[in-house]
Amino acid sequence: MSFLSATLDRVKPSPTIAVSTKARELKAAGKDVIGLGAGEPDFDTPDNIKAAAKAAIDAGKTKYTAPDGMPELKEAICAKFRRENGLEYTPAQISVGTGGKQILYNALMATLNPGDEVIIPAPYWVSYPDMVLLAGGEPVVVEAGAETSYKLTPGALEAAITPKTKWFIFNSPSNPTGAAYTWDELKALTDVLMRHPQVWVMTDDMYEHLVYDGFEFCTPAQVEPRLYDRTLTCNGVSKAYAMTGWRIGYAGGPEKVIAAMRKIQSQSTSNPGSISQWAAVEALNGPQDFIPANNEVFKRRRNMVVEMLNAADGISCPMPEGAFYVYPSIAGCIGKITPAGVRVTDDEVFATALLEEKGVAVVFGAAFGLSPCFRVSYATSDENLKEACTRIQDFCASLT
Repeated sequence: MSFLSATLDRVKPSPTIAVSTKARELKAAGKDVIGLGAGEPDFDTPDNIKAAAKAAIDAGKTKYTAPDGMPELKEAICAKFRRENGLEYTPAQISVGTGGKQILYNALMATLNPGDEVIIPAPYWVSYPDMVLLAGGEPVVVEAGAETSYKLTPGALEAAITPKTKWFIFNSPSNPTGAAYTWDELKALTDVLMRHPQVWVMTDDMYEHLVYDGFEFCTPAQVEPRLYDRTLTCNGVSKAYAMTGWRIGYAGGPEKVIAAMRKIQSQSTSNPGSISQWAAVEALNGPQDFIPANNEVFKRRRNMVVEMLNAADGISCPMPEGAFYVYPSIAGCIGKITPAGVRVTDDEVFATALLEEKGVAVVFGAAFGLSPCFRVSYATSDENLKEACTRIQDFCASLT
């Protein structure tokens, strides 16, 4: 009998973390590597947020807080939901966790029973299916390919729903594609959900503020208020506020679900770091003017990356509406051979050869449930992006 839990056999390590780790190891070994795998802004946390954290330390605010977030942060989150999303929550309807990932994990752990199904559109963030499996549920992956701009259609959602469906996980703007749903596109999905009252909605709105070209963000409970009582609206400060390492995520939802999540968290990590919570209060309540300034930088990078990737032989790259990722297809590269003699049979082989032969680290599409593609994070310098895309062009041109 194995000493380890059989549950571990149902899941795999995060591929995105694995790519970043391998890139760091190669760099440490002296290899010239450009990493395009990390899903975090290259901007520093704004000074006012850092100052709030320092002030909290100096004031001795270093003790335990309530297990799922202190009152001041919950009030700031309620104000954010009201101000930006038109959603009314009380502090009792708010959960604060150690990053957005813990919020999603707690919710699944608190609600899933064996046999429960969770609908996950693909391409998906790599952790969704494995978190469902860890919680004892069954992920139901529904492909949304380039032909629909990587967006799930109402018909595909309807076809995936069964009497066993408990959750629909919805991520817009998307990691890994950057695709974002308009109000009308989201309304078409919520119309389907209104016909299936047993299905709850778990949103991942982490990239809410990272949208371009005048795109207007919306979230399911905002578009269809009748879904409010079965929607968990999840978000965090990681991406828009350049606070990935501070580890603060949050959600608003029905009290019974929030209470169940609190029970899980009270027996696992308990409260997020107190200093991080005070920093998050400032992030949500303080000036927001740096967000559009950062977005202009991201937009410029997006445009350059899409243009350069579309100029590469065998690659087709759609223009995304948000986040800081692009998700190009390499269908035109499959079957070709690299200068090192490697036959490109799939996107994992492509990504491995690109890293070993050209020193560019990307995440292969199979990790996100849709091939043959790869994900590029353009949350790095213009110089790095230009050099990386040039190397990708050279790599593709060298395939025979």
